[in-house]
Amino acid sequence: MNRIVLSVVTALLLLGGCGSDNDDQVSKPAIDMDYAEAFPKNCVTVYRGESFEFKAIFSDEQELGNYNLEIHNNFDHHSHSTDDVACDLEDKKSPVNAFVYNKSFSIPSGQTKYNASATIEIPADIDTGDYHFMIRVTNQAAWQEIKGISIKISDRK
Repeated sequence: MNRIVLSVVTALLLLGGCGSDNDDQVSKPAIDMDYAEAFPKNCVTVYRGESFEFKAIFSDEQELGNYNLEIHNNFDHHSHSTDDVACDLEDKKSPVNAFVYNKSFSIPSGQTKYNASATIEIPADIDTGDYHFMIRVTNQAAWQEIKGISIKISDRK
């Protein structure tokens, strides 16, 4: 009988120790692109030889850390599956001089909400076509949120 009581008490102690008050504090940051000024949106066209202004709002219950913006070609029609928006894609092709952009930005200390913006220059001599615009934001606890946006890079007509 003592073994059974000891086993039950041990099991309850182990189960009670599995959770903690900090479990409720674990969260990934949020990327808000659902407001009028947010840019780029899915399926938008930007133009080579020009610049555009990235705008998003990042938030978290914890302090934010930094964010990264990346642009890479989608000439092979791969997917990042962060949105269920389907854009019209051009025919598959091999890159000749595809645009590649990858830059990290710091968020000022102590921020739990941040209006992010960055000017992105698109070279005039890069391949036009389908691209992915990737947004990654991390908080101080190293949790990350990712958003993939489909864009086109084209010539202005």
